[in-house]
Amino acid sequence: MNRIKEAFENKKAFIPFITGGDPNLEVTKKLLVAMQDAGADLIEVGIPFSDPIAEGPVIQEADERALSAGCTLDKLFDAIREVRGQLHIPLVFMTYVNPIYTYGKEKFMQRCVECEMAGIIVPDLPFEEKNELSPVCREYGIELVSLIAPTSHERIQMIAREAEGFLYCVSSLGVTGVRQRITTDIGEMISRVREATNIPCAVGFGIATPEQAKEMASLSDGAIVGSAIVKLIAKYGEDCVPHVKEYVSSMKKACQEAE
Repeated sequence: MNRIKEAFENKKAFIPFITGGDPNLEVTKKLLVAMQDAGADLIEVGIPFSDPIAEGPVIQEADERALSAGCTLDKLFDAIREVRGQLHIPLVFMTYVNPIYTYGKEKFMQRCVECEMAGIIVPDLPFEEKNELSPVCREYGIELVSLIAPTSHERIQMIAREAEGFLYCVSSLGVTGVRQRITTDIGEMISRVREATNIPCAVGFGIATPEQAKEMASLSDGAIVGSAIVKLIAKYGEDCVPHVKEYVSSMKKACQEAE
């Protein structure tokens, strides 16, 4: 099974995000393969949810499209399992506590293992409550990725010391979405992490252009992009795959320029 650290070995990682089932599960399968072929080092797959509190309108609408198209957690697991043989890079789920508990923690992790998921990101699980999931994640070999934000301050090193897989560095306050400028002192956040651990750090929230990706990757170990990709999917629908592939390729090249 591919582990998350492989995505960062000797390179700056580019990590695209898509919402599973948007616009439908067949397109999701094609997107996973296309993004890998375009140079993605790790892919985040969002589990569509009716109350995604960390997401801005772009990803909220993607969740609604996926749910309206009939995407369920079981169907998403099945789709990923069907295409997993064509993928050699790690996949992680972005989800919320509620879907995991509703599905059943043990059953959820078992299905993650079947799909060879490397980890999960749970934005509404505070660090202080991570033991709600970390024991069952460990039992099944699923890494629980932690987030740090500009407001984390003195908690950054505490979170970093216990981090698994990679640290998701949130570049901006508020919900996900494209930003014209990223004003957070990412360099300072990363340096605080480095004092506590050498775990890879990838920056997300607000990155949309190759210039932003290059800048963020130069300060960290990689760049994460979600809303800009989801916008392309919304624009082109079932014809989105070549457009997303071209975009991912340009963003990966920008990250490579930061090496």
